[in-house]
Amino acid sequence: MLLRMTVRDCLYLNWALPAEELPDLPSPLRYQLHAWQGRDYVFASALLFHQDAVHFASLPILRVGYPQLDLRLYVLDAQGVPSVLFRRMLMPAWVTPGVRLFTHQPASRARLDFPRPSRSPGHGGPWTWKIARHGALKVRAWQDSPQVGEGPRLGNWEQTVRYFQERPRGYVEGSSALHRIEAGVPQAACWPVRAELRGDNILRPWLPIDQNGSSPAWPAVHSAWLCPEVPFVFELGLVPQLQMAPSVPSPAAGRVAAPVLRSGVFRPKEVERAPPERQRVAC
Repeated sequence: MLLRMTVRDCLYLNWALPAEELPDLPSPLRYQLHAWQGRDYVFASALLFHQDAVHFASLPILRVGYPQLDLRLYVLDAQGVPSVLFRRMLMPAWVTPGVRLFTHQPASRARLDFPRPSRSPGHGGPWTWKIARHGALKVRAWQDSPQVGEGPRLGNWEQTVRYFQERPRGYVEGSSALHRIEAGVPQAACWPVRAELRGDNILRPWLPIDQNGSSPAWPAVHSAWLCPEVPFVFELGLVPQLQMAPSVPSPAAGRVAAPVLRSGVFRPKEVERAPPERQRVAC
């Protein structure tokens, strides 16, 4: 069975975070490291978008749509495939229970007020995204020339965008298992933007980067852009469920010295797989 959707007005906000202060990953994932100024860094992103026309291919009339925010870390899996680990997802209260039940994704309810920049492509902004959940986060963004802030360099602007977007696998932590999501990597146009954040207290509890128990302000945004439209088609079938082994140390993190990851460099032993479990995919 196929699930179709179109992600619209997807704002990418990317940060470079010090690797030594990040939490441990579930095995067999490992951070994708980048050396910069004598330290290793890992990238994290917040994506703010609308999921439009979500429907089964066999039931094209029944469609739903809603705004969503997700926080992800950029990792390598057991086969060395560039992947993402979903740390948290925010969406309206009415859709949260279904997402948790059928996809095992870390969904939480929130009030989201997102703009629709693609409806006025010549406007250029600024646009404002508002999120409320145990605090408030406001993002203001406008079209600008491509810019990269402090942090590792990933090549030119096109290579930087591809690094974040070309991730064929996503992982979600369950109570006792690591669930994998397979997805295509559709080509999508993007608009370089400049972004300002106010009230990052919503993000801090999700990804603490202070070993002293406090959650300091996040660093400045490394890079940002907006994708007006990204079509997705997911096949809802049987995908493997990877058993987590918390007592086993995580494999060494993967360090990337070149601007773009070379495929096939990391080839760890494949983990043993449990019987497949049916999964539903949400972007």
